[in-house]
Amino acid sequence: MNQPLIVTATRKAGTRVSMAVGAVVVLVLLALPLLSLLPDGHALQVSAYTLTLVGKILCYAIVALALDLVWGYAGLLSLGHGLFFALGGYAMGMYLMRQAAGDGLPGFMTFLSWSELPWYWAGTQHFAWALCLVVLAPGLLALVFGFFAFRSRIKGVYFSIMTQALTFAGMLLFFRNETGFGGNNGFTNFRTILGFDITAQGTRAALFLLTVGLLLGSLFLCWRLTQSKFGRLLTAVRDAENRLMFCGYDPRGFKLLVWVLSAVLCGLAGALYVPQVGIINPSEMSPTNSIEAAVWVALGGRGTLIGPLLGAGLVNGMKSWFTVAFPEFWLFFLGALFILVTLYLPKGVVGLVKKRSQP
Repeated sequence: MNQPLIVTATRKAGTRVSMAVGAVVVLVLLALPLLSLLPDGHALQVSAYTLTLVGKILCYAIVALALDLVWGYAGLLSLGHGLFFALGGYAMGMYLMRQAAGDGLPGFMTFLSWSELPWYWAGTQHFAWALCLVVLAPGLLALVFGFFAFRSRIKGVYFSIMTQALTFAGMLLFFRNETGFGGNNGFTNFRTILGFDITAQGTRAALFLLTVGLLLGSLFLCWRLTQSKFGRLLTAVRDAENRLMFCGYDPRGFKLLVWVLSAVLCGLAGALYVPQVGIINPSEMSPTNSIEAAVWVALGGRGTLIGPLLGAGLVNGMKSWFTVAFPEFWLFFLGALFILVTLYLPKGVVGLVKKRSQP
């Protein structure tokens, strides 16, 4: 008779512990940029390398969260989210390159003997228009692709293959010098953003805080979305799409909305990634990067929101160590990790923790 009360108490205790751990993590993230402002040689100073590395991982965590929204809740496994991430990065990179060039042409255009900017570079010297491009570029591409894909009722492995082909085509396009995006070198040598030195400690700290804010805002948005009626309809699309259609709902609109939202979140993450890392090139569109994002979500636990953040942090933290200690074995380790997760952790780390915490 008392078992339901015990179960309820256990769940409440688990929720309180999770919230406490989350609060500690947020406080640590907020403290990192402040500690980076301490004078050189201070025992508590956080180096620029550490701040950049953590900021990069936070951007990847936003991508993992966006992928979890479409894969974990709507059942759409995308192997092309790296394209949306890179498009947002390129949109911000265009602004940064215009700032570095001043009244002239970006350096790579001068090297290629270009006489004027392409038409699609118009207005990129304005930060407001660059922000619009960060949202519009991945959002419109996702809207067009998703409209035709969902109207044709493409799903499952066929949808995954098409998204992978899309990002591969984008990578090949951006590798070409005549497209006006720097070819295989991409964009680099950024100097200022909104008039501030991009390498200054204060600028790095501000960009890091913006990344933390975007991550928390994205997490809150996705949580509200998944806890609403819309979220329940998304899980119905994932688990029983035909039954949902029999109930009078058209799943295409729900899938298209969440697909575009996920692409926009990736674009925003890419826009914050570029000024912190200092480079963007077509390799960010590599299908391997999109597959890695799927590994992050699978390892952490898809359909949990928190799990993908954990997975992105664990995998990229291990990647930073592996690529220094054993660079030739990193891809083998990543493949083995994905196989082990598929075989023994189908619900990811979060699913394992939940299973062990059940009475």
